[in-house]
Amino acid sequence: MKKVVKVNGSSLTIEDVVAVARFNAKVELADGQEEIILKSRKFVEDALDAGEAIYGINTGFGKFSTVSISEKELDLLQKNLIISDACGVGENFDTEIVRAMMVLRLNSIIKGFSGVLMSTVNCLMEMLNKGVHPIIRSKGSVGASGDLCPLAHMVLPMIGLGEAEFEGEVLPGKEAMKKAGIDTITLKAKEGLALINGTQAMMANATLAVYDTEKLLKQADIIASLTIDSLGGIIDAFDERVHLVRPHKGQLDTAQNIRNLLKDSKLVTKQGEVRMQDSYSLRCIPQVHGGSRLAFDYVKQTIETEINSVTDNPLIFSGEDGACISGGNFHGQPIAIAADTLGILVSEIANISERRIEKLVNPALSHGLPAFLVKHGGVNDGFMIPQYVAAALVSENKVLAHPACVDSIPTSANQEDHVSMGTIGARKARTIVDHAQHVLSIELLCAAQAADFREVEKLGKGSRAAYDLVRESVDFMENDVVFYPEMDKTFEMVKSGKLLDKVEEVVGKLN
Repeated sequence: MKKVVKVNGSSLTIEDVVAVARFNAKVELADGQEEIILKSRKFVEDALDAGEAIYGINTGFGKFSTVSISEKELDLLQKNLIISDACGVGENFDTEIVRAMMVLRLNSIIKGFSGVLMSTVNCLMEMLNKGVHPIIRSKGSVGASGDLCPLAHMVLPMIGLGEAEFEGEVLPGKEAMKKAGIDTITLKAKEGLALINGTQAMMANATLAVYDTEKLLKQADIIASLTIDSLGGIIDAFDERVHLVRPHKGQLDTAQNIRNLLKDSKLVTKQGEVRMQDSYSLRCIPQVHGGSRLAFDYVKQTIETEINSVTDNPLIFSGEDGACISGGNFHGQPIAIAADTLGILVSEIANISERRIEKLVNPALSHGLPAFLVKHGGVNDGFMIPQYVAAALVSENKVLAHPACVDSIPTSANQEDHVSMGTIGARKARTIVDHAQHVLSIELLCAAQAADFREVEKLGKGSRAAYDLVRESVDFMENDVVFYPEMDKTFEMVKSGKLLDKVEEVVGKLN
């Protein structure tokens, strides 16, 4: 991961956002960016000097857009926008979500279409680099006119209000800024809108969820390969010829991964050798995992585009044909649909994983493995209850996967008469990803236990690497143990991507 991320409004990547949000990389302005910011600000000030009426700069907001604001009240207008919009409820966002919001908003306002002052840009950068993290409540955005509510909470400490975490302590915003040695600011005309009229709360959740999902999709193939090996699965279903006649890229990629991971396996069987067909949770892995991969490609492309987009309002075009145009780039619909899609595609990865867990623990389905993967059943429950946990998580995912974007409740006296609910969708998607990580980590634990009832030395190249990683920290369970610490170990392997890294060291890069 990068130690320093240079922002220019145009080339920020998902990995850059994660570097700042999760791994505390510093941020710097790219060369020449300050000049672009100053030019955009000058256009705002020139328009004010000319007495032009411009939405949100010298007018009220939303339904109050017809109300003119006097020059002496312009600063108060921006301050009031922040303090009135900071009315979120619910649990606070995790620090990594807060940092992602901050770097995404920074990347947008420096692009040269927002009309902010350099002091505002510098304040936001300093907060990121010195670790001043606003306390942001997670609920209250409808995802149109931007994420007004959560972003307003982000801005409060910048103007000496609200709360912020600094060096592990939650403090009044003004005190946190003072302790960090950062000057608070007075918002000038346009700046309040520039900071909160955007999609950065939904984007912070979606961007981190996309990053984790990309690793999860590859790890799902790895974990499935260990299950296939442990169950003596039929390798013919992954024959390239099968998938070339239905050549969806995701399906082809997963089938290739499975073949690669099971290379040299002496446990997999041929069609008709032991049985003619496997159940769908094994045989249809390329089709199911691959279907999720296809949907993921669309989601990732959408998020990558939005990262470097300008989403506030009005937009400042300071070129020769300069204009200040009020549009609707703050509307979160593109992200809302993508976030809901992300939740659905990840839910399906967890669904089929849970079915493979059931196949491993159920003696009627496991092709000779002991009931619940334990030698002395009855006195021992074995892996009975981890399957319950997986079942609970996938069931909850089915509720969470209901799309948020198909709902809309008008706001601002029907001026804002269609909203995206994208932030709800993105929050749900991130929860679904967490659940899927847990389900797959339970499958990994079960598949490793199952492998010990076979001949481990006969595992495939990739499935053996996965097995070996598990056995570095989790022993074969001869008898019942307190289960959750062992589950936590495999969960961390999946969540961190350590499983992927370990297996790719052995088999090379996976699709």
